[in-house]
Amino acid sequence: MEGDEFAVPRSATDAAAAEALIRASAATLVLAPGTSRWSRALPMAAARLNGVIDTHIVGLETADASIQLKRWFYRQRIEGTVARTRRPWIVLTEPGAFPAVDGLTARTPVQTEVLRVEVAPRTTVLGTVSESAGEQTIRPDAELLFVAGAAGPRSRKTGRSISPMPPSAFRASCTKRSARSFSKSLVDQAGEGEAILPFLTHLHQVGQTGSTPRHKKGLATCCHGEEPHVVGWRFINERRAVNLDASCGWARGKADVLYVADAFDVMRELNALLD
Repeated sequence: MEGDEFAVPRSATDAAAAEALIRASAATLVLAPGTSRWSRALPMAAARLNGVIDTHIVGLETADASIQLKRWFYRQRIEGTVARTRRPWIVLTEPGAFPAVDGLTARTPVQTEVLRVEVAPRTTVLGTVSESAGEQTIRPDAELLFVAGAAGPRSRKTGRSISPMPPSAFRASCTKRSARSFSKSLVDQAGEGEAILPFLTHLHQVGQTGSTPRHKKGLATCCHGEEPHVVGWRFINERRAVNLDASCGWARGKADVLYVADAFDVMRELNALLD
């Protein structure tokens, strides 16, 4: 599909284009990345085609001539398998859930056909503003994701309150090949005017109500390791945590390595190694 009306993300034109392509190709199975653009448009196309759609798919396999999809249910606590006979079947795969394929070439001849789609956009795009992936965001290209929890303002080892929390204890390690993030409770404290970290914003929030990062390594401090903390970490390849409680939630099979130590002591050692 091409044309000025399809050049920018718009639910009306995207859904119409997807519907026309699926009808023209008579496709019974449609695979698409689970981006924000397709997550809005393809459910509308599925309804117009009298089909079915599944989103947030993290696994795909075949068994007995049947296609089976895997996805998480109940706030990422249960992994289930989905199989459908209704067609067309539209599948939105979770970005990052499948490894990239190199050197794959198409062997099927491609035919070009002009499809006429009459769509009258109800909105006008005046321009776009994109946030740069810098210090105020969870940078996806970072080698390490660092997460701090709500227990940060107080040292559990000494019981001494640290107010405000020294930004240097966290900023140094978070600006060298790593990205920083925080749990919802710590973000809420900063939003209520508490003296936590001066550079803390909602863009740094991960967990059950935040973003779901996919970094290769992750380090969590001052987090209990319970489900709201871990749910945003399910795609981190190597997870390490710091907690004075050796029986915390991280120790129950949710972290690859658990350091039983004071978080501020670990951060000082980490900063020294990075220096």
